[in-house]
Amino acid sequence: MAITTSTNGHSNGHHDADIHDVCVVGAGPSGLMLSVVLAKLGLSVKVIDERPDQTTVGRADGIQPKTIETLQMLRIGDDLVQTGVKVHDICMWRGSPTEGLRRTGREVHYPSSVVDVLHPYILLCHQGMMEGTFITDLRKSGVEVTRSHTFQGVTDSSDPHILQIECDKDGETRTSIPARYLVGCDGARSAVRNAIPGAASQGTPHNSVWGVLDGELDTDFPDIWSKTVIFSEEHGSVLLIPRERNMTRLYIEMKSSVTSKGLGQEFVMEQARLIMAPYTVNWTSVEWFGNYQVSQRFATRFLDPTQRVFIAGDASHTHSPKAAQGMNTSVHDSWNLGWKLNLAARGFAKDGILLQSYEQERKKIAEDLINFDFEHANEIAGGDSQRLAENFRKNTRFISGVGVEYGPNELNHPLDAAPGGDAKPGCNLPQAKVTRYIDACPVDVQLDVPVLGQFRVYVVAPNLTDHQESGFIKGFDESISTPNSFVFQLGKSAQASYQQKPRASRADDVYVRPERYTTVNQLITFALLNKNEFELSDLPPAFSKSRWTVYLDDAAHLDTKRTSCTEKWLGSVDRGEVSILVVRPDGYVGAIRRIKNASFEDGAAAVSWLDSYFRGFLQITSA
Repeated sequence: MAITTSTNGHSNGHHDADIHDVCVVGAGPSGLMLSVVLAKLGLSVKVIDERPDQTTVGRADGIQPKTIETLQMLRIGDDLVQTGVKVHDICMWRGSPTEGLRRTGREVHYPSSVVDVLHPYILLCHQGMMEGTFITDLRKSGVEVTRSHTFQGVTDSSDPHILQIECDKDGETRTSIPARYLVGCDGARSAVRNAIPGAASQGTPHNSVWGVLDGELDTDFPDIWSKTVIFSEEHGSVLLIPRERNMTRLYIEMKSSVTSKGLGQEFVMEQARLIMAPYTVNWTSVEWFGNYQVSQRFATRFLDPTQRVFIAGDASHTHSPKAAQGMNTSVHDSWNLGWKLNLAARGFAKDGILLQSYEQERKKIAEDLINFDFEHANEIAGGDSQRLAENFRKNTRFISGVGVEYGPNELNHPLDAAPGGDAKPGCNLPQAKVTRYIDACPVDVQLDVPVLGQFRVYVVAPNLTDHQESGFIKGFDESISTPNSFVFQLGKSAQASYQQKPRASRADDVYVRPERYTTVNQLITFALLNKNEFELSDLPPAFSKSRWTVYLDDAAHLDTKRTSCTEKWLGSVDRGEVSILVVRPDGYVGAIRRIKNASFEDGAAAVSWLDSYFRGFLQITSA
């Protein structure tokens, strides 16, 4: 029997009523994030979870700066910023029988000299709050989580493009869900991973056992509102993290002779008191208690050979929770996969390239994370504050999320020369301040365009009054509008696709106005960045129609580094030089081209360059 999704009065595209584009197994942060992205982009999503309810307490709790920015790109997460605890620093303490317990160091968590972010802090709030934010947004797209459904297996159907996902409802009724793609976000013991040939989880568990407590403390310890690492030579380590609603989370290291199986709450509390002595530690309330044995593992495969079954989040990698990376990495697995699945479901993805890049890019990040986590966990357990501080400094960009970088592939074209600025293919587009020309509003350029599953092409022409630069813009416009341009053909094909299967129609569209950003091409938003006053009506059509993405680069005084957008992205720019930046739907830079002494002919050549870039992983499809 096929399960269908009620739209509850919302439009989530036009779909075959019995077949879902994607079935997502698991309604934790990874599964919900993926579902939010897919639903926004107009795909039919079925989300199942074996639990009867969402997470209410405990589990993951740290949201890193880049994750906050990603949520802002999706126009969600303001409630988390308002209610979560913001942690800006980290303190190190050490105790010994001869010297007692003392503070040995204090560091700014995200110094501006190292990492350029809008939110230079860790945001602390329990996993259920994050899930609630996603669930609320899903409902705006007309999607509800189907609970008490346990994944049992997947089989082919008579249609080679359709999978049959088998699950049990309440452990009794067997149900079959037809879908084009299946994504397992079902945790470290993933059943979906077991359905992928060769997707074994590799790695080794460690002897380190930790207890976890969320609760309200009565203590005279002075650094309760900082992220604090406490090491006792005699009794082990405690990681202390402030939390919402006046709570504190403690990760407490157990002796090697203790196993997680018989680890009780009172035993863990007493261990914390021993480590933090002579300070007193008592709990006025405990909201959640758990324990775990450190395991650092990742799957050998993130997708099956047919590129129809995928895994993300803890299903593909596990590690210690001490650097607040798990939920963040899981969310960005889904962020990477979501826009690619949208293009694949619409027929735009070249076989063996776009979807394969999900494993290529995210498996590397999982390996980087495991290597970092092994080193980081050892430094926390080792208790050397100088080595721990150095570990933080070395990995600050990676920990924050802005330093998570992808290698060269069909989507990320290496530069021909050394980068002049901070914008690099395979890296997040650096945040910068500009003025939106049409309404003179200062904006964060990397956040200004809403997520519609489209690429962004920024044309940086600092001096439009220059004859050469204006000629380039005209040549670019003429070539981008010709039927033999691959970019033009993509736009026409995408227009047909989104007419047949539109993006979700939501009540908040009246404020977001998504139609402003697809006036020229449904697959690409064109943007212009310059430094001169001009009239929008004087621009050629590709940019005069894109009036909400024409920007003045005159807001350096508002920037975190007091730097102009052009300088931050590209470094110094010569007179007459024009640059093009291709930004992927997930905010990563895909390619950069810089043209000296740009001319009308160079504008046409730039379109040929864009055609070549997109031909590398996309194809024209009939709706």
